[in-house]
Amino acid sequence: MRRNFSFVAFLVTVLCFASCGPAYVVRERPGEVIYLRPAPPSPEHIWVSGDWVWANGHYGWHEGHYETRRPGFRWIEGHWIAVHGGWHWIPGHWRRY
Repeated sequence: MRRNFSFVAFLVTVLCFASCGPAYVVRERPGEVIYLRPAPPSPEHIWVSGDWVWANGHYGWHEGHYETRRPGFRWIEGHWIAVHGGWHWIPGHWRRY
């Protein structure tokens, strides 16, 4: 029993640290991206807004797209937050309601 508890505690610790990614901060946040959103393929699709993705030392824009609705979830758009020394991007994600 004690061995199982130790293993579970170790596993939880590893998973917690693995989920903590680096926080990239830029001094000036990129400008607003303006683009035309295409028509939805069906009423069962929802627009998933584009995201800023960190790669090669800077944020790059990835266009939005349509996804099938997820029952019990809503899409939370990505957004910039002010942090000490600049701006950090919080990616868009699905949240259970």
